[in-house]
Amino acid sequence: MSEIILGISAYYHDSAACILKDGVIVAAAQEERFSRKKHDSCFPSHAINYVLDELDVDASQVSHVAFYDKPLLKFERLLETYHGFAPKGILSFYQAIPVWLKEKLHIRQNISNELKNHGLKHIPVLFPEHHLSHAASAFFPSPFEDAAILTVDGVGEWSTTTIGHGNGNKIQILKELHFPHSLGMLYSAFTYYCGFRVNSGEYKLMGLAPYGQADADETKTFKDKILNELIDIREDGSFLLNMKYFDYATGLKMTSNRRWNNLFGMPPRKPETEIGQAYCNLALAIQQVTEQIVLQLATTAKNLTGSKNLVMAGGVALNSVANGKLQKSGLFEEIWIQPAAGDAGGAIGSALAVRHIFLNKEKLNDRNGSDLMQGAFLGPEFTNQKIFKTLTKYQATATIESDFDALCKKVAALLAEGKIVGWFQGRMEFGPRALGNRSILADARNKEMQKRLNLQIKFREGFRPFAPAVLWENTSDYFDIGCPSPYMLLVCPVKKEKQIELPQSYNQLPLLEKLYFERSDIPAVTHIDYSARIQTVHKETNPKFHRLLEIFKSFTGCPVIINNSFNVRGEPIVCTPEDAFICFMRTDMDYLVLGDFLLDKREQKNVKELPKFDFLNSLD
Repeated sequence: MSEIILGISAYYHDSAACILKDGVIVAAAQEERFSRKKHDSCFPSHAINYVLDELDVDASQVSHVAFYDKPLLKFERLLETYHGFAPKGILSFYQAIPVWLKEKLHIRQNISNELKNHGLKHIPVLFPEHHLSHAASAFFPSPFEDAAILTVDGVGEWSTTTIGHGNGNKIQILKELHFPHSLGMLYSAFTYYCGFRVNSGEYKLMGLAPYGQADADETKTFKDKILNELIDIREDGSFLLNMKYFDYATGLKMTSNRRWNNLFGMPPRKPETEIGQAYCNLALAIQQVTEQIVLQLATTAKNLTGSKNLVMAGGVALNSVANGKLQKSGLFEEIWIQPAAGDAGGAIGSALAVRHIFLNKEKLNDRNGSDLMQGAFLGPEFTNQKIFKTLTKYQATATIESDFDALCKKVAALLAEGKIVGWFQGRMEFGPRALGNRSILADARNKEMQKRLNLQIKFREGFRPFAPAVLWENTSDYFDIGCPSPYMLLVCPVKKEKQIELPQSYNQLPLLEKLYFERSDIPAVTHIDYSARIQTVHKETNPKFHRLLEIFKSFTGCPVIINNSFNVRGEPIVCTPEDAFICFMRTDMDYLVLGDFLLDKREQKNVKELPKFDFLNSLD
């Protein structure tokens, strides 16, 4: 009889569910994709329904349920923190404790009650620690039999950072750093101070950092103040934060704004306001400090384990710039990062921890040396019949092309003409990145495309860069990287020969004019510092997307296109054909591909009224 394990993450942010069958990840999805509430933290009822349906088993066949952390240990940390900082934090205490007493202390019972609604009764529920779930999500799906493990995030129960060693079906935690000393919290504090939302805007801060001036006295001063006043970094990468500058442990905001204002000479930036050069320099300073800490932690992991491989998870592992610097260092022969490195990936990690550690089952390995995430294509898939029902519902006009090569030729020609195409194929991606199945595509050679996508399609800040998707076999022609990057988790430089030299007056240009300046043969995906967060596209994991790029290359000579997530600012990535059609109609996208159907925006003259969307309240 098959062994079936359900993994769950919930109640903080990015709730998700995963199901394993005999150790194989059959399905995984975030709750936000079904509820349409970005970073949804609710119990993942829709995601559980999906993964059970995908496996097509009766709920009674599930042998174990795994939850991604230990709530009671987290409550212990909360109480000890308030006690340690007393009387400071009394307002936060009065807000937090009633919620815990009323709801969160009863999470085990709440989970059992929720599971009963899915027919999951009398099934053991196990609670691996938060960072063990992260570690398991990184090591067990990796292609390695032996690896150093580095997990870095805001906080789990007590741990904020762990260094471990994975070997076979065993994970040993060797070192850990405890709350309130947290690299994730430090980075989030700067996210907040630069005017972005905590737990969703950290990647914006990373994208803003290259606008900082590395040689400017202000940037150097900011970095010195961070290192001398905010944080004490030890040789092994561990550190202590000066908590008088931070309010997150017991307060209602991330930073002590008065002290930060005195330290950096400027107040916190108000969200949605113009971004001055000083905030760009501050973003660069904290990015540089983050990279330093990550490299020192990885060095310690190498020294402790002696392994030639490294795996990573936790929210900070989504910092693709730091990852790129680590990969470039050559410290490890190979690095593998869990594509759903944040809390959503805890659903996978908790299930794998139960299988391999609690049940003592051997680690699975792919015979070809690939990882076990299946390209992260673990979500729902929709037939042409289901797509047709959506098109009929909205009285949409479409053509159907059953010859996939012919469809790709049409799309490639449209992209080469400067059109923007929504691309909806196969199973939805698990994790924060669209990897070619729920994507918005455009021509990376078009120097106007970056501005158009940001302002007319995504409705987001104009400074933000776009990622290139490139045929793996042609990667070295355009990018200075020596390894695959299938999950869009590494930033690397565009090749020198593809770069365009900038004029001396460049540094005096306003922020957005800098970005829109042509810097390479693929300007729409070349960031201000000549870098790109690349996705290498492999025929083995995504043959359809790979084929589209092949045909685009045959049309244009270029194997690179823009690949951006199929959503607008404030919304999750689309899940269903209906989600995709509605997003298409609300934006200036030119064409939409849904399976074998091709829709031209100009032909949608009789579409029924779309659901209302409160854009202002959705901003993140």
